[in-house]
Amino acid sequence: MASASTVAPAPARPGPDTPGSPGAQPAAALAIRRPGRLRARTLITLRWLALAGQATALVIVAQVLRFPAPYLPCAVVVGIGCWLNLLLTLTPVSRRTATDWEAAAQLGFDILQLAALLYLTGGIANPFALLIIAPVTLAGASLPVRYAGPIAALAIVAVLGLAIHALPIPWHAGETLQLPAIYRLGLAVALTSGIAFSAGYAHQAAAEAAQMELALNVTETVLAREQRLSALGALAAAAAHELGTPLATIAVVAKEMAREVPAGPLHDDAELLIAQAQRCRDILRRLGEMPATTDEVHERMSLLQFVREVVEPYAKADSVQVEAVVTGASGVEAPDVWRWPEVLHAMTSIVENAFDFARKEILVTARFDAETVAVEVRDDGPGFSPQVLAKLGEPYVTSRPGAEGSRTGHVGMGLGFFIAKTLLERTGAVVDFRNGRRGGAIVAARWKRSQIEAPPLGEVVWRT
Repeated sequence: MASASTVAPAPARPGPDTPGSPGAQPAAALAIRRPGRLRARTLITLRWLALAGQATALVIVAQVLRFPAPYLPCAVVVGIGCWLNLLLTLTPVSRRTATDWEAAAQLGFDILQLAALLYLTGGIANPFALLIIAPVTLAGASLPVRYAGPIAALAIVAVLGLAIHALPIPWHAGETLQLPAIYRLGLAVALTSGIAFSAGYAHQAAAEAAQMELALNVTETVLAREQRLSALGALAAAAAHELGTPLATIAVVAKEMAREVPAGPLHDDAELLIAQAQRCRDILRRLGEMPATTDEVHERMSLLQFVREVVEPYAKADSVQVEAVVTGASGVEAPDVWRWPEVLHAMTSIVENAFDFARKEILVTARFDAETVAVEVRDDGPGFSPQVLAKLGEPYVTSRPGAEGSRTGHVGMGLGFFIAKTLLERTGAVVDFRNGRRGGAIVAARWKRSQIEAPPLGEVVWRT
């Protein structure tokens, strides 16, 4: 078995205040600002559809079924909704996104308008009473709790009021359809439960979608930063190419000056100019050569170099001992791997979290065989909390028990593990979080050898 190791005690220092750091920001920063999500025109359009449906139902009941009903009051209720819609359409409000309170006010009006119409047409016995859930669901999906909660409460109050008292449901002339009290109670309970469930479900789904979107945006920002750093090499090569011609001209002119100017201070200045121009050309030549050199040498590293670079920020301290080990199957040559910034960033972030909770030791192990390469970070701390172990790696899920439980005192947002997992999986890794049998946390990333192994020097391989 081939193995090599380096031992480095780690310093007690806080992690950098970056999005990729598990302890980057306090948990209070989890609050997400939710700007208005609903356009006023969307609410107006939905209300037109609802009013059209109400008017159509009244016409069918009156002209097709010929049930007696208080049609004039019903027409007034529908007309009030049309009047409000026309008023909103003619104001500047319809051309912008509705604020939270404006959207809440309109949805509250929709509930009251529908409740008034249901009161005139049978209350909760009316089959269309189910539609009272629609404004509540829309509020739960698009408004903060401080607005969605009152909307749901208003709908529940309306349902309970309609269950207690409402005009009879339109029916055949001379007949009255009277539902049993127990059945009306069941309808009230069902509608109330539906309102509460729909509001909570819609709000939770929307909140998780917003959190995932924000976390993915943070991850994309980290990747964009790494890509900009990688682009600096190409920028340097372009600069070397563009500056080469003017520097050559300066060198020629300076040599002509040195030949024609007699010995003295001006001749010495010309010689200095020649020397400095040559120095600039040498520097630019090296910059121009760096991309080709980097492809062969600088973008590859041995597994031992990799694990050493991961633990390097935690050297020269007495609080925690960090050991880096490389081990492989007998008879299998250790591979060189690509120096991918996202992999180094992710593994360093994982080691940082381990350092935050380790008692005395952290072990970073790189294992390889003919098919796979795996890197494992193990610490002797308290391990992951059982409550979040199954969800670890999702955004805003953290195993930190609190500032008093960590070495640096950070209370993480849970974005660090999410970003690290996302970065590693983008390179083809399978990431695993678990607790060790003897305690402590274990985070492992495993690649197929072909995904991470750099080819022998001299072979041209394009990374995709």
